[in-house]
Amino acid sequence: MKNKVKVFRAMYDLTQEDLAREVGVTRQTILAIEKGKYDPSLELAFRMAHRFQVTIEEIFIFEEFSS
Repeated sequence: MKNKVKVFRAMYDLTQEDLAREVGVTRQTILAIEKGKYDPSLELAFRMAHRFQVTIEEIFIFEEFSS
């Protein structure tokens, strides 16, 4: 899954630490999400979307597996 977390952080002038504090996770979690090494829980994805006032789909892009 790809994401635009870094883009939205920049739009709101937030550091990874700022966002982490606001959504209740560690800075390392935000870093891992941004790098695509960790997919957030549905609850965390909703918290992030709520923080940025957008839908989950505007932040996270699901890539279907090709056969």
